[in-house]
Amino acid sequence: MVSKKQKENEDKLVRSITTLQTVADSNITPRNIRRIAKEAIVILQDTKLSLGVRAANAISLLDEISQDPNMPSFARVTIWSAVSTLESVRD
Repeated sequence: MVSKKQKENEDKLVRSITTLQTVADSNITPRNIRRIAKEAIVILQDTKLSLGVRAANAISLLDEISQDPNMPSFARVTIWSAVSTLESVRD
């Protein structure tokens, strides 16, 4: 049986993946940032790890690129939004 908390966490992961997908699909986002957004999506979809570990790993990856001076402001705000959602995911 899936608990209410686990369902909420899964929903947050799905929301974050959708948010990151907009950055990964944008042609005006630099290639290195798109690549890392895609890597974060893969991490979030890795069912071998718990939800909390997936969120923490993705946050770590996204934190690094959020400081990139080449990142367009819309991408930075979008990534911050995804990180904010992921920060509330706990096992």
